Amino acid sequence: MTKAELIDAVASKASVSKADAERTVGAFFEQVVASTKQGDKVAWPGFGSFSTGKRSARVGRNPQTGAEVKIDASTTMKFTASSTLKATLNPSKK
Repeated sequence: MTKAELIDAVASKASVSKADAERTVGAFFEQVVASTKQGDKVAWPGFGSFSTGKRSARVGRNPQTGAEVKIDASTTMKFTASSTLKATLNPSKK
């Protein structure tokens, strides 16, 4: 699903204009990024939670030359699906 398709679906489902849906979805993602950047966890019951993780610096290899490459430490975004979402996606598992 593309961003445009998502905006269309949200606008249709919520009976709002596409512009309002785009602002709302955009604001949601901006808030998730801002909160997780501060180290907070953002949880949506029944869906899942967003948080950050740390990757330490390490040495990798260039696959073409085999030369060592220094990879800097970084912060990553993590999403953990809730048990409700997992059960919805996998109805045969219990």
